[in-house]
Amino acid sequence: MKKSMLLSLLVVGLASLAMAQIGTISNDVLGAHNNYGRGCAGCHAPHSGARGNGITTTDGTTGDVALWGQDIANLVGKTIKTGQFDFGQSYSETLPAIGVNGAKDALGVTACLSCHDGNWATGAMMKNTVFETVPSTYASGNIPTLLGNDHNAAAGDYLNDHPVGTNATIGCGGPYNWDCTIDGTGKIVYGPKMQQFVYDYGFFVQPAAINSKPAVLCTTCHNQHVMNIVNVVNDNGVTTGLASGTYLSAFFIRAPYNINNATPGGNQTAQFCRQCHGGEANEMNGSTAATIF
Repeated sequence: MKKSMLLSLLVVGLASLAMAQIGTISNDVLGAHNNYGRGCAGCHAPHSGARGNGITTTDGTTGDVALWGQDIANLVGKTIKTGQFDFGQSYSETLPAIGVNGAKDALGVTACLSCHDGNWATGAMMKNTVFETVPSTYASGNIPTLLGNDHNAAAGDYLNDHPVGTNATIGCGGPYNWDCTIDGTGKIVYGPKMQQFVYDYGFFVQPAAINSKPAVLCTTCHNQHVMNIVNVVNDNGVTTGLASGTYLSAFFIRAPYNINNATPGGNQTAQFCRQCHGGEANEMNGSTAATIF
């Protein structure tokens, strides 16, 4: 009897791991950032910066930081306004040069836009529709990879993009946020309900501490080096309560985010957004639903 019960528990445990959709991929983890087969050198030119990638630029510091090999010259000093929320409020970001005073938003925003802008940064190799055409079952199959020139009515329109920059900060308290606090260094300190969410899903995003506040940059949500899988490590509930392993993801997102999820009622993609948007989370609204894969 005891052996049967033990066997049943083992089967349930294995089934739970299977439900977590821990999986593997067969393609290179760089995905679209293989840059048509050029690999790392497409962004990190080993010599001469953007000029080493055949790009004419007026940027006198090109390649000086992180061997950045794309042209940022036309982006520096430009102001973009992202994410119109809160009754018309948008978030303004003036793009800094890479290497100026070690600005975190330089590598976290400007460098990303040197390929993904398409409006001012026209020298990049990004062609807007590449590897992101998969999976073919998702929407039209052609998801825009340019932001400032996404064939909207006006080039340079960033209001239809998620807020980024030094002013796009994560808040705590009130009806829309987690029951958290922010310490003097800009670190988010979990409250009881947020701690439960971290156990139920995790906190995979990496906000940048800027002016003692947690700011959202492109690299907060995206790991530019790993496209469609994420390595999850269970850290006794501090980082996540999910089982350790590799989980399917998409779009370079830093968390389990399987857009091919076929489970009715699955909520893993919603859970990703709730890492910052606590007011919409189960834990803040009296539901005991955890992460459903």
